[in-house]
Amino acid sequence: MKENTTVKPYNAHEGKKEQVERMFDSIAPRYDLLNRVLSLGIDVQWRKRVIRKLVASNPQRVLDVATGTADVAIMGAKAIPNASFVGVDIASQMLDIGRGKIRDQALQERIVLETGDSEQLRFADNSFDAATVAFGVRNFEDLEKGLSEMRRVLRPGGQLLVLEFSSPHIFPFKQLYNAYFKYVLPVIGRLTSSDPRAYQYLFESVQAFPDGTEFTRILSKTGFKQPNCEPLTLGICSLYTAVK
Repeated sequence: MKENTTVKPYNAHEGKKEQVERMFDSIAPRYDLLNRVLSLGIDVQWRKRVIRKLVASNPQRVLDVATGTADVAIMGAKAIPNASFVGVDIASQMLDIGRGKIRDQALQERIVLETGDSEQLRFADNSFDAATVAFGVRNFEDLEKGLSEMRRVLRPGGQLLVLEFSSPHIFPFKQLYNAYFKYVLPVIGRLTSSDPRAYQYLFESVQAFPDGTEFTRILSKTGFKQPNCEPLTLGICSLYTAVK
């Protein structure tokens, strides 16, 4: 079992939430490109897996937490033409880039992005049919509080879908994966980003995150039913589902 350790992007005295906001704002202009390069494009397939699950439940109103540059919201709006999406994130510069992408795709009437804290959602109880989070839960300052807030705003029977990096366990893939994330990824970050620390934080936060059965136990603890973990790409990533 992994220790319940709070990993922060920087060695500052400010809280994790403030540091995460600053980190993502600093890398926002290259965030999408770096995601494609660093994952060899596989992250697009992972998000498509989320959207297929979402389509199956045919939600009318979807909340995308830690929306970033709105990739999941955009993909979801294209796949479910009658659904509306609200994306929230604490990093305003990421949202600005997301709004530009939404305008380019003429989806302004279907997707709204706003600055918001996952642990203090402004929405009323039972407001959404589904909630998604892609690569965001490990950045929550208080994981259980963030999950509880998403459960609160979901209607009874509403679906939660969480996509997050995880730690593979198959030899020698585990060792190759850890070496890539620990040594290669930070080098790429230094060459391509104004904030190379962000990519060291990525490795550290993945290592500390309670993935697999540990995360499904937390989902149950916060009141979700039918928690499930589906490993993707030999366990590099996991898709978690649950219902309210």
